[in-house]
Amino acid sequence: MPTAAALDAAKEASLDLVEVAPEGNPPVCKILDFGKLRFEEQKKRAAARKKQKTADLKEIKMRPNIDTHDYMVKSKAITRFFEQGDKVKVTLRFKGREMAHQHLGMELLNKVKDEFEEVAKIELEPKLEGRQMTMVMAPR
Repeated sequence: MPTAAALDAAKEASLDLVEVAPEGNPPVCKILDFGKLRFEEQKKRAAARKKQKTADLKEIKMRPNIDTHDYMVKSKAITRFFEQGDKVKVTLRFKGREMAHQHLGMELLNKVKDEFEEVAKIELEPKLEGRQMTMVMAPR
């Protein structure tokens, strides 16, 4: 249909002539209400944004001389965070003379890394920042 005829048909129906596929040969147009089309597209974008899951960063704090039961409680929490799709930041805080035994902290973080290597990937390797050692893991 020629463009002029399409415009006349749209004007008769008191609607708009909207180009749907400009790259087609010939270009494809529809007669519809442009305001309604824009509103529906805006609602689709809002719904997509609403369904989108952002990965939160959860933090687990430990000490270098953590007891086995306390460690198990923390590892259960880490597992739960990974199931929810969140990243986990494991923080190891040193107090006083514990700074002299940083190797114990590194061993503990390596233990955490080995325990969760199937379900998580390491985003940030363990590193010492002041009096705390941190490591960030993300679910696979």
